[in-house]
Amino acid sequence: MQDTRPWSGWYDALDLPEVTIHEDLLAMAAAAIAQGPERVALEYFDARIDYGQLDRLSKGLAVYLAEHGVSRGDRVAMYLQTSPHFVIGALGIWRAGAVLVTMNPMYRAGEVTHLLTDSGAVGLVSSQRGYREVIAEVRASAPELRLVLTTSEADLLTEMGARPDRRVFSDLTEAPVPGTEDLLTVARSAANATWSSPPLGPEDLAVLCYTSGTSGPAKGAMLTHGNLAHAVAGNVQWLGTGPGSCLYAAAPLFHVVGLVLELLHMLQTGGRLVLPFRFVPDVALEQFRGYRPHFFVAPPTAYNALMATPGVDPDHFSSFNRMFAGGAMLPPTVVAQFQERFGRYINNGYGLTETCGACVFAIPNRPARVDPATQAMSNGVPLPGTDVRIVDPAGAAVPTGERGEIQVRGPVVTPGYWQQPEETAKAVRDGWLATGDVGSFDDEGVLYCTDRIKDLIIASGFKVWPGEVEQILYDQGSVRDAAVIGVPDPYRGETVKAFVTLRPGATTTPEELITWCRDHLAAYKAPREVAIRAELPTTTSGKILRRELR
Repeated sequence: MQDTRPWSGWYDALDLPEVTIHEDLLAMAAAAIAQGPERVALEYFDARIDYGQLDRLSKGLAVYLAEHGVSRGDRVAMYLQTSPHFVIGALGIWRAGAVLVTMNPMYRAGEVTHLLTDSGAVGLVSSQRGYREVIAEVRASAPELRLVLTTSEADLLTEMGARPDRRVFSDLTEAPVPGTEDLLTVARSAANATWSSPPLGPEDLAVLCYTSGTSGPAKGAMLTHGNLAHAVAGNVQWLGTGPGSCLYAAAPLFHVVGLVLELLHMLQTGGRLVLPFRFVPDVALEQFRGYRPHFFVAPPTAYNALMATPGVDPDHFSSFNRMFAGGAMLPPTVVAQFQERFGRYINNGYGLTETCGACVFAIPNRPARVDPATQAMSNGVPLPGTDVRIVDPAGAAVPTGERGEIQVRGPVVTPGYWQQPEETAKAVRDGWLATGDVGSFDDEGVLYCTDRIKDLIIASGFKVWPGEVEQILYDQGSVRDAAVIGVPDPYRGETVKAFVTLRPGATTTPEELITWCRDHLAAYKAPREVAIRAELPTTTSGKILRRELR
């Protein structure tokens, strides 16, 4: 049967390579290790871990977990930054047949307690500092938690006599924690043991990745081995990443983008992953020159930060084959400025936690179109095997060019939310995931995501999409980051308020920004108030948090 989806012609036109889709993540890791255990897998400042070491250490952790009662399907959480310890922990958890529960190490006591209790985690791997500051306080509140490992994320460096870079590790605690076991010690103690992992398949749960919880407590999106294997295979097929490529982990590994497009991307290709602990712009630029990575994905805020770093020049980015943005709308002005200054084009994409990250990618070697109505950049076309449709509030498909809710179907879509059948039923209907995002398709089958349904502002009965106003603010020239929200108004119901940060050296006033918007937008869309801030609240992946501004 002929494929009549409007984007299907792109698959043949691009002549996409064949890529292996593994049954589970352990098969993916085994294939990477088999390519040569002596090859470098992880670059961590002055420390290197090869695939053989990664194999032995993750096996040692799996043995330890199994000996302490962790079995297939049990949940084990990690509270770590982007370090080799996270990679060892994730592989060890999967090799034990258990489920990884990712936790942002910026979470505080209430957030951590919710994730541990909701997931029913029986084990936890934490940094020593994270344990002292948060876990020690909440450990007793997680009744299922019986096994806790801690680690110093600088120990691999100090073992080599290297001094950890204090721009990155400025507040790191390195003293052992009484009442816990050290991650690397237990992994090394059983590294040479004989071990066979429990049999796993595509339907087995691999990760509980909690959503940000914009309405109510965070929900655990269930991502299976099959979901993740399909996602990373599709990503690699579309990106054309060659064997042995070097990837830079700007997106934190506890975030779905970092997990799939960095950690699993490395395993799928047998590549090399540069781990920066956390993203610090001047440190990242030094590492770009030192390691010469080929692939980079980060939110638009990270690109703005790189452009604002003193001394940055085109050579810093000369090794990259592909640079992508995700996690937030990508302003065309950021793309244009970055390309003009450094000769590198920032590609777009689209995805959610519930789709294992990006399920739509920009068309290679083709500048993205810009929607003239909203100034939103096109996101690209769905990956092979993924269906996307745009529907109206009644669930009916809308004509090409009209906006509606984006819905996704395919092997990358979560089976649902952990122990929340009602929320699952709301989100996934007949296999289609209701994303809550607003978008449209153009006549080439290219997707444009323009906003979140929940962010819609109704001012005097008129609809205002924040993304459209934000794009106009970026065009003004002095704005680095922008976020637009609706605020209560006794006459209009809601009115538009903007929060911005400025580019280095730029000067402007709220009045000038309001006038600029009024000159380029309908009067009801223009903000009536603008607040200039030093910083805007963001997630650790760099996505601006409109809900905190509200």
